Amino acid sequence: GSPAQKAGVMPGDIILKVDGIDVTGQSLNAVVSRILGPAGTQVQLSLENPTTKEIRVVTITRARITIINVTWSMVPGTTVADVHLAGFSSGVTKQLQSVLESIKAQGATGLILDLRNNPGGLLNESIGVASQFLKDGNVLQEKDAQGKIKNDPVEPGGVATDIPMVVLINQGTASAAEIVSGALQDAGRATLIGETTFGTGTVLSTFNLSSNSALLLATQEWLTPKGRVIWHKGIAPDQTVTLPANVVGLYADVQPFTADQVQSTKDAQFLQALKTLATPAK
Repeated sequence: GSPAQKAGVMPGDIILKVDGIDVTGQSLNAVVSRILGPAGTQVQLSLENPTTKEIRVVTITRARITIINVTWSMVPGTTVADVHLAGFSSGVTKQLQSVLESIKAQGATGLILDLRNNPGGLLNESIGVASQFLKDGNVLQEKDAQGKIKNDPVEPGGVATDIPMVVLINQGTASAAEIVSGALQDAGRATLIGETTFGTGTVLSTFNLSSNSALLLATQEWLTPKGRVIWHKGIAPDQTVTLPANVVGLYADVQPFTADQVQSTKDAQFLQALKTLATPAK
C-alpha cells in the first residue's frame, strides 16, 4: 500500500539515479535524503531489475506512510487464514494475538504466516511472536564473544500452538523474522516455503572513537534452538519455490483477499503454501 508499491517498485530493485542524479557510490543516508520529501511532491527513480538487468524509470508521489505490521485475510474458498507480518516493532505480539483469536473464531483449519521481505526488528517481539505457535522449548540461542550460550525459552500462553501452518520466506526475510522462521522449523512446527533468508544473525554494538567516528562490532550472535548459525547462512526453506521475475507476492493487506486475486495470482510460493496445507500430514 505504499507509494513505492503503487508506482511499481519491486523488492530487490537497484536504485541507480534519483531525479536524474547518479547515486552510485553514495552512502545510504545520502540516497535516502534525496528520496525523502514533503507529502504530495514527486521523486523520480531509475531502477535496475537485478534478475533481468532491465532499467526503467518510475515516478513516485510522496506520502506519509503508516506501516500496519499485522494484516490478515481468509483465503476465499478455503478455511486457511493468511497472516502477513511486515515487521517486528513494539506491540506486534499483542497485535498478532488479537488477529489469531479472530482467526480461531472464524474456524480456520490452516495458517499461512507470511514473513517475506520482513526486515525484522525487536528481539523480544520475535520471542513473543514465535511463542504464539510453540508450546515449549526455546526460540533461539544467544552466543556472546566468549562463546557463552544463553537460551531464550518460549513464553507460555501461545494462542495458536496446534493449527497446521506454513511460513513463507525469501531473501528479504531478515533478523527477527529469521529467528521466528528458524524456531518454528527446528521445532517441526511449520513447513517453510520459499527461498533462503537474508542471513542476519548478529548484535552490533557501537564503540565511539576519538576521531568522532564509530566502530560497529558484532558482540553477540543469534543461533536457532538447535544451534544453527543464521549469520551469512540464512534459514533454508523445507520447500524451495522461487517467484518468476516481476511477480509480486500476494500479501494479506488492509482489504481481504478476493477470489479473483487468488485465482489469477502468479505467486507460486503462496499457491504452494495452500497446496501444502491441503495435503494431509503423513
